[in-house]
Amino acid sequence: MSRKRLLLLSNSMNYGQEFLEHAVSDIKDFLGASVKRVLFVPFAGVTRSYDEFAAAVSGRFSEMGYTLDPVHSASDAVEAVRQAEAIAVGGGNTFHLLRELYEWDLITVIRERAERGVPYIGWSAGSNVACPTIKTTNDMPIVAPPSFDALGLVPFQINPHYTDEQLANHSGEPREQRLAEFLKANPAATVVGLREGSILRIEGGEIRLLGEKTARIFRAGEDAKEYGPNDSLAFLLNS
Repeated sequence: MSRKRLLLLSNSMNYGQEFLEHAVSDIKDFLGASVKRVLFVPFAGVTRSYDEFAAAVSGRFSEMGYTLDPVHSASDAVEAVRQAEAIAVGGGNTFHLLRELYEWDLITVIRERAERGVPYIGWSAGSNVACPTIKTTNDMPIVAPPSFDALGLVPFQINPHYTDEQLANHSGEPREQRLAEFLKANPAATVVGLREGSILRIEGGEIRLLGEKTARIFRAGEDAKEYGPNDSLAFLLNS
């Protein structure tokens, strides 16, 4: 049986709320009292330094009772992952995040640790990189990672910040059409459109949708379907 423990957030900022404010209770419940230190991966940050990103996240985690250790500050990043009590991967640009994970040689070790039950928290790009690939990110490819293959902690794809909105007087493709294109090219995949404020919590063979909104599930050749927090999502783990 899988030992993986994952908390995958669509976003870190809800409109009208502070950084991670909407997820504080879920993060504390997920990590519990046994975890004291969280290893933070800031590699999705681009317009601010890793130190600045880590400082902002550290403040919020400190308020929750956890000490944050930035992986980029460790003398040996791989060993830091091996010793981590929990791992958090922040949002930003997914292509930049994945490239850095490869360059720092952290793909395999993060995957191994998560598979052994070390808690993994990701938001936005940090959730997308938990998927088999990053092909369902919304980000511009500002850099080229050596592969689109990511951590593969879940068997399905996530589209963070999913929205049904269509801008007025704007003829660009809506998100659903973009995901239809992805499924046309990748017909075996399943995509979870994770709306802002929503979280997927995975404990071994169980998965729950947290928050007040529904998630939209996309599969090739099928109409997209809405699933709420009280619906069973176990089928996603067998995608």
